[in-house]
Amino acid sequence: MFAPYACLPDLSRGRRHTESISTFRSPFQRDRDRIIHSSAFRRLKHKTQVFVEHEGDYYRTRLTHSIEVAQVARTLAGVLGLNTDLAEAVALAHDLGHTPFGHTGEDALAALMAPYGGFDHNAQALRIVTRLERHYAGFDGLNLTWECLEGIAKHNGPVIGPFADQKHARDPLPYALAEANADWDLELHTFASAEAQVAAIADDVAYSHHDLHDGLRSGLFSEDDLMALPVTGPAFEAVDRAHPGLDRMRRRHEALRRVFGVMVEDVIAVARNRLEAAQPRSVEDIRAMEGTVIRFSKPLYQELKVIRAFLFTRMYRAPSVMVERARVSAVIADLFPLFMAQPDLLPEEWRQDVAAAGSETALARIVADYVAGMTDRFALQEHARLLG
Repeated sequence: MFAPYACLPDLSRGRRHTESISTFRSPFQRDRDRIIHSSAFRRLKHKTQVFVEHEGDYYRTRLTHSIEVAQVARTLAGVLGLNTDLAEAVALAHDLGHTPFGHTGEDALAALMAPYGGFDHNAQALRIVTRLERHYAGFDGLNLTWECLEGIAKHNGPVIGPFADQKHARDPLPYALAEANADWDLELHTFASAEAQVAAIADDVAYSHHDLHDGLRSGLFSEDDLMALPVTGPAFEAVDRAHPGLDRMRRRHEALRRVFGVMVEDVIAVARNRLEAAQPRSVEDIRAMEGTVIRFSKPLYQELKVIRAFLFTRMYRAPSVMVERARVSAVIADLFPLFMAQPDLLPEEWRQDVAAAGSETALARIVADYVAGMTDRFALQEHARLLG
């Protein structure tokens, strides 16, 4: 059933804390199920992508986005002979560390945490699954397999070494990532498994598709704007040829469905070509390669860059969005120093950690964990309750 370079559950490197083997679920299926049942996963329901949660019922949330990413990851993994359960688990976990208010909240919290080791949502996801989920009797975290932790840590590529993203190579390792890696070596200098690479590209496919959809629904741009762009323009033209006179909403859906298909088919074709050329015989061969095997073709990647530049200007930095960004950034900027100055305002279960903190940096990381875990609505409610 599996390609020779797939992650096989029987060959997993295991868990940090030894557990009995399930009689009816593979290790990666158990990882997936634990992520789905975690508190952090449930909170994604009220964390949004671009728009704040109260702005509309139709916009994607982190939860619906994660489900869409998992669906794409399962499809790609199945076609390529990879382990669909591991790809799905990494996809479902990839956004667990996001703050309220999307990247706006992350930027605000990262600035506040700069004196204390910074903040990064990918690293925070590791902190959640290794420390902050506290439901099991024998350990903190979810006790996920090494392969799943590796996928969360490195799905975007090596974090250190010659193949790391050079934009971040000179930055210190996020403390949450360094902490998890010190506890169990995740081989941060290598590429991740093909399953983790599938989860990463599935994230790109999902948000490239749904941000176009959400932007249209919000009225920040129109179908006519998308007609002038690569990929989206030909998709609308194909729908108009096949279904002349189609009503607006169906036309929109049909066109963006074609955009989705173009991205998925491109990834599959490129992956098959690269795997055929490289002939990897094991997952270790995948990790040792000097680049990813799961990626877009160069022509499509360049076309998607044009679309992303359009979205950045017309959606992510639209005037109405910028007003909301400023408002929610102020919420984070108010709450963090308030809890630093008065940690007794934290819930009782968090105050136990505060008592053992021992330093300002340790306190700041506890406060960051608490604030990052908030949903959009809870952050706004707490800000109103505590600060008026």
